[in-house]
Amino acid sequence: MSEATAPASAGNKSKLPLFILIGMLFAGAGIGGTWYFMSQQHGAGSSAVVQKKPTTFIRLESFTVNLQTEQGKSRFLQTELSLKVNETGIIAAIEDNKPEIRNQILLLLSSKKPSEISTLEGKQTLSQDIAQAIKSKIESEALQDDILDVLFTSFIIQ
Repeated sequence: MSEATAPASAGNKSKLPLFILIGMLFAGAGIGGTWYFMSQQHGAGSSAVVQKKPTTFIRLESFTVNLQTEQGKSRFLQTELSLKVNETGIIAAIEDNKPEIRNQILLLLSSKKPSEISTLEGKQTLSQDIAQAIKSKIESEALQDDILDVLFTSFIIQ
């Protein structure tokens, strides 16, 4: 009986290193797979789009100006503007410089002829010119980039 048990226990002993090796392979594969998927998720997170800053609108008081005379007719423009800006220090900078900003806008508007600003392209160009005029009164270049758009909320030429 001892001979029958001896080969069985010897066979079990020879299989033990094989089971240990298979176990180590599975553990290595599990660790390697976990590392791979974690690195893929981390890589995707680092290439994600940078979050946008929240935006707000600043309403400016209405503007009424005489336009440049054209064909002997005197005309005026009445408009209201809103500024789309990032919610940063630009809001305080605009408030601090509001008299200078309004002056720049008034000078710009009064320098235009009705035919220059009555078309869609003319209004878009005027919007860009107003944005540049506002930016010229803001000292910080970083804050100037926080002025996103100038929007007309009312635009009447008479």
